[in-house]
Amino acid sequence: MRKITKFASSVALGAIIASSSILADTVKVGVQAPITGKYANEGQSIDNFVRLLVDEKNAQGGLLGKKIEVVTCDDEAKAQKAAVCAKKLVNEGVFAVIGSYTSGATEAAQTTYYRSKVLQTSDGTSDSLIEKKYWTFFRNSFPNSAQSDFTAEYFVNVKKYQRIVVLSDYSSYSEGLGDATEASVKKLGGNVIFRGKIKSGTQNFTATLTKIKAMNPDVIYYSGYYTDGGLLRAQQLQLGINADFVGGDSNDNPDFYKLAGDSAKGTILINFPTPEILPYKEAKKYLKAYKDTFKIDPPSIWPVTNADGLRAIMHAVEQTKSFDTKKIADYVRTLKDFPGITGPFTIREDGERIGAEFVVYEMNNDGTKKVVSTK
Repeated sequence: MRKITKFASSVALGAIIASSSILADTVKVGVQAPITGKYANEGQSIDNFVRLLVDEKNAQGGLLGKKIEVVTCDDEAKAQKAAVCAKKLVNEGVFAVIGSYTSGATEAAQTTYYRSKVLQTSDGTSDSLIEKKYWTFFRNSFPNSAQSDFTAEYFVNVKKYQRIVVLSDYSSYSEGLGDATEASVKKLGGNVIFRGKIKSGTQNFTATLTKIKAMNPDVIYYSGYYTDGGLLRAQQLQLGINADFVGGDSNDNPDFYKLAGDSAKGTILINFPTPEILPYKEAKKYLKAYKDTFKIDPPSIWPVTNADGLRAIMHAVEQTKSFDTKKIADYVRTLKDFPGITGPFTIREDGERIGAEFVVYEMNNDGTKKVVSTK
């Protein structure tokens, strides 16, 4: 009981601090992301993009005349540290949080933000993030269910794979996407001959791949992250498994190529359109500004979708002329064809982003990609 009371007191204190900060000349926006650890390049880029947008807004006079301050907390993409970050950011007095990068870290922080009436937007794709029905949360990317349906359509009706292997790690995102893809494939009459799971960070996946080799698959689909996907692809070819390798959205990162080396050639990736091919006016403007400021391109689409989440929040503040988070959240849920960096998007009443487009890429031997299919 004492622990619950202590947590409730912490949340109440954070809500008071958040309210008082809004009365001041400065408002605070939080970034919860993996600034260190194996997904650091994603987390650092999310933080960079938030700061780029905040600097632009501050140069224009701020948000409703208030200067925006960014407060960043490194969750290392770990649930335990994410929970600590949530309490820290609430107590810092942020009214909104961008992040985290992974579904697991996002989910670990969700309840704290909800109880504290702090807005949260994330690229996390696990369906469970929306199923909680927290009014404080909205997604800035697509859900697993949308990606799995697209993937199944591509596998069954375009590539016409007859023997499909689905692999995931044990994270909520990867496991959820793997399960959803298996279900979507079966719904279309496709044949999943093996549904397996690997432990992320293992480095050596020979035992699992040897088992798969005996099954003679047409394709190995991996729904986890690039840090394992690149190694899986390299070890697949080392074992002489003559099957296509398809990676879900979180394999689409330059480090996949670094890990897979020459084996990356021919890898198929399914994702949002990546930053460099986004045709929209806002994309050209902000991606140029990002490159000019940080001397590097974003590593993937996820820092860009998170930037769109912040832009939606700032737009809602300006339209409601309020920092009342319930008013902001309600307004965000009325957005229709909002001109995002990643393209026009709509936020449903439940906080789900709709209007997702998907692209199928094939990797070249130099790490670049070519588009082979779109939706």
